[in-house]
Amino acid sequence: MGKSLNASIADFLEYLEVERGRSQLTIRNYDFYLKRFAQWARQPDPGKITDEMVRKYRLWLNRLEEGRSADSGHQKSPLKKSTQNYHLIALRSFLKYLSRIDVLSLSPEKIELAKQDMRQVEFLEAEELDRLLAGPQKKEDLLALRDKAILELLFSTGLRVSELTHLKIDNINLKRDEFTVRGKGGKLRAVFLSSTSKDALKLYLAARRDASPFLFVSHDRAHTNKGGLTPRSVQRIVERYAKEAGITKHITPHSLRHTFATDLLLSGADIRSVQSLLGHASITTTQIYTHVTNNQMKEVHKKFHGKSRHRLT
Repeated sequence: MGKSLNASIADFLEYLEVERGRSQLTIRNYDFYLKRFAQWARQPDPGKITDEMVRKYRLWLNRLEEGRSADSGHQKSPLKKSTQNYHLIALRSFLKYLSRIDVLSLSPEKIELAKQDMRQVEFLEAEELDRLLAGPQKKEDLLALRDKAILELLFSTGLRVSELTHLKIDNINLKRDEFTVRGKGGKLRAVFLSSTSKDALKLYLAARRDASPFLFVSHDRAHTNKGGLTPRSVQRIVERYAKEAGITKHITPHSLRHTFATDLLLSGADIRSVQSLLGHASITTTQIYTHVTNNQMKEVHKKFHGKSRHRLT
């Protein structure tokens, strides 16, 4: 007799942690999505997951409403298409695992994701970016040097905020213009420093007097913790300088990653190279930027095309 669905899910989550090196957040999310499926399907044997069962599950997800009750003044709303897809991606990954360990079940290729609208990408225009990066230069202290280095590094490399906060001083070789970062799924990729980000890092590290191994720390004397800044702390730093720069958009560290990618594409980089620089596993993830750059190119065309003809007539 084979293992129960819950036991197989537990084995899969351990596989993600040990063999695939997935983060605890990813494992918790997969646990939630798969347990939801198991409960809905009434704990079927893994070998009895069928195409029809998944079709009905997708219909159920599409009709599911979540949120606080009407008594609290908040109306429930349907699951977003992206959230429905997270459920399906978890199930597809689980089915791939079953196939890997030779448990006969539904083919993972049978799981189709829901079509969803193009994601809105928030990025900075060149003039907004200049104002943001100039913000820390108005102050002359260690925190300003740190913040300048953070902003320049985010834009120069396109790092995810989690990747930035995990960096240690030993990871950075300032004699070179590149270093290696471990991204999602434990995958390594090369990232490259601009001259301004390299200079900002040099100034910041030269001013450091603490013993923390992390590249970016709080410098709060009230705390003796040698740990690095948290992603939330970096987000607050970015938001503060965006506000001081008079930028009305909601700017986050990820906005600088979007700006990095958009800047490369507008400057003529091919999408495959941008995919590698961002560390995207799939080209479809990177393709969200082509929509943005196409709109930008349209504006450039409208603004500049045909001007010389009008001057000649």
